Amino acid sequence: MSEKLFVSGDEAVALAVRQAKPHVIAAYPITPQTIVVERLSDFVEDGSLNSQYMYVESEHSAMCACLGASSIGARTFTATSSQGLLYMVEGLHYASGSRFPIVMMNANRSIAAPWNIYGDQRDSLAELESGWIQMYAENAQEAYDTILEAYKVAEDPDVMLPVMVNLDGFVLTHTYELLHTVDQDKVDAYIPYQQFANRMDLDNPKATCITAGPLYNMEFRYQQHQAMLNAVEKIKAADKAFGETFGRSYGGVVEAYKCDDAEAILITLGSVAGTTRCVVDELREQGKKVGLLKIRCMRPFPAKEIVEVVKNAKFVGVLEKDVSFGFEGVVYTDVCSALKSAGVEIPAANYVGGLGGRSIYKTDIEKIYEELLAGTAKVGEASFVNLRRDICGA
Repeated sequence: MSEKLFVSGDEAVALAVRQAKPHVIAAYPITPQTIVVERLSDFVEDGSLNSQYMYVESEHSAMCACLGASSIGARTFTATSSQGLLYMVEGLHYASGSRFPIVMMNANRSIAAPWNIYGDQRDSLAELESGWIQMYAENAQEAYDTILEAYKVAEDPDVMLPVMVNLDGFVLTHTYELLHTVDQDKVDAYIPYQQFANRMDLDNPKATCITAGPLYNMEFRYQQHQAMLNAVEKIKAADKAFGETFGRSYGGVVEAYKCDDAEAILITLGSVAGTTRCVVDELREQGKKVGLLKIRCMRPFPAKEIVEVVKNAKFVGVLEKDVSFGFEGVVYTDVCSALKSAGVEIPAANYVGGLGGRSIYKTDIEKIYEELLAGTAKVGEASFVNLRRDICGA
């Protein structure tokens, strides 16, 4: 039965995973996702989740365990963060290249050095080219819902790719919010388990083609690329079906908020979208035409959908919690590429903030909108939000 609960983002993920009924869970703790695997171990122990719980010795082993389980057709789950995600990198590419529909939660956290346990998005965005579908949640409810959507997309025969669901560390993983769960019977109907076509079958053995030389490798990559492209419409369909079944949806691959007549649109992803939404409401009350475009998935990149929303704006800003050192933010690069490819000439400014868990305040976002509306925002270089210039000598 559906319930109304007061839980953290991590707990919301664990509750969704329990309802997805994975056959195998590979667990290794790392702050700030540890609560996820702790709660799942509780569920297995109390009998509310019938799953093989594997407590492994490292994040690398966790991903390898999922690879093995998925190869024989098991529905799998794991979770990690930051350095743990980096330790998994070899396995990430094996998972996507082998077309194993693993679902993983990543608690976005800063990358060392210097050592830092707080949230930014440099860990997941560093793995955009690993072949994983990447989804980003704004709040605990969306995290819960996106886990369920992730299984539907990952296991679709036209996709068969792993999905990484990202939650901002501490800001979302450890913040308690009201959560509306959904009926188990409806979840079972929404994501029914089905045998994977590429599973090992001892009664009908076949080569899995883990090795492919020059004569075949490009064709494997082409098929992988096409599967990722297919995922755009599959994500939209999964979100639409979720809305029809459970009464909530998020716009598919992007969510536009008050963008129809907006002169200045700020593009962002993750929990900061919630703060931005509040600022948009306040500025709208003052008669300022501003909007928010939240990116829900970074891979596949929703280029056409972004262009369609922002094409009539006068100025666009991209606020992100990462930077490609010596260049600009990764999200900004992709947004600018999308605009250029579509022939849309709109000035776009890049704002880098929240690194190492530094707060992004409403006043910071208000200032960004002021610059976008005035046309004074810097174009073509990263502006660091709330930078302590007295420390770094900038």
